[in-house]
Amino acid sequence: MTSFISSENTWVLFSILVIIAGLAVWMEQRFTWAAKVSGCVLALIMAMILANLRIIPTDAPAYDFVWSYVVPLAIPMLLFQANVKKIWKESGRVLAIYIISGIGTVVGAFAGFYILRNQIPDLYKIAAMMTGSYTGGSVNLVAMSDAFGVTGDVVSASVVADNLLMALYFFALVAIPSIKFFVTQFSHPYEDALKARRAAGESENNAATYWTAKPVSLLDIAKTMAISFAIVAVSVETAGFFADVIPADNFFLALLNGLFGNKYLIITTLTVLLATLLPGKIGTIAGAQEIGTFLIHIFFAVIGVPASIYLIVTQAPLLLVFCLIVVALNMLFSFVFGWIFKFSLEEICVASNANIGGPTTAAAFAIAKGWTAMVVPSLLVGTLGYVVGNYYGIFIGTFLGR
Repeated sequence: MTSFISSENTWVLFSILVIIAGLAVWMEQRFTWAAKVSGCVLALIMAMILANLRIIPTDAPAYDFVWSYVVPLAIPMLLFQANVKKIWKESGRVLAIYIISGIGTVVGAFAGFYILRNQIPDLYKIAAMMTGSYTGGSVNLVAMSDAFGVTGDVVSASVVADNLLMALYFFALVAIPSIKFFVTQFSHPYEDALKARRAAGESENNAATYWTAKPVSLLDIAKTMAISFAIVAVSVETAGFFADVIPADNFFLALLNGLFGNKYLIITTLTVLLATLLPGKIGTIAGAQEIGTFLIHIFFAVIGVPASIYLIVTQAPLLLVFCLIVVALNMLFSFVFGWIFKFSLEEICVASNANIGGPTTAAAFAIAKGWTAMVVPSLLVGTLGYVVGNYYGIFIGTFLGR
């Protein structure tokens, strides 16, 4: 399909993506309703609207650049504070329900595969992508599509289904803390504390409060960029080396090849090691989270571009059903086991959000809801999901693809 702006008009498309990201951030911090939706989802929706109106193309070199270079750079920036010791110490309860929630994703992937494997070709590849995406985030979907050599049209259709279900589930999670059934069945200490602060006169725009200006030096920016570029460069070379030397002759070797030959997995693992071993050097760099978060907003705009409603309805409706099964099982595991083990409503919502959308959306959700004490835990466990999601995805794809 032709679009008003040509796919070769790279600078114009880049400017549109960055403007969308900037506008999403501005809206999130300016309007209370936008903060509740989150900037990431707003960026996705705006790009989806422009693409469906055929103002911008659904495929272009500019988008490929974001997938190939912007996303890998954003990952280490978001992981600078991913000190594993700190994750366990400060986020133990959220981590526990997060792991349970992730098991729901894996169970959902198995269930969806065995229900629909005769209707959807190469479903094991899609299962790997969705497992990765619904354990860590869309970054994992990119990694799994690359690891299993998924064709562009299948990736696009999967992204459409993924984004649509993700957006719908986010809206559901926003509404759940206000639904009487959930309020009566679960404790909600953070929501109670928020009401008390509201009564004391606190502002209702939590995003604007959280992302207030912080002191960032030129040296901080230099460190962020230099370390991130170095990590990505080393990871790409390391992954390429292992992919070449490890054969894929059987299940075990194929699993090792997929793990050690995946650049995203090496990026996340290397950054987490540095953050854990050198917390005073890496975790204290100012501005890394802000730069990485803005880059992820650009990424969300890009993944919203191929979200053609026409495509999903006419060509891949069963993909939507598969994603629905995975998300439904994640939600079921999260709330059932959360109720059994007496987790709070906020802990369950944030953990499930971190699985389905990743750390940035989980943090944005916690910020939007005003659960300020949940922001760091959501970032930490969601960040861990970038690693876990790739392991889960490689396992699912390799096992089901036998």
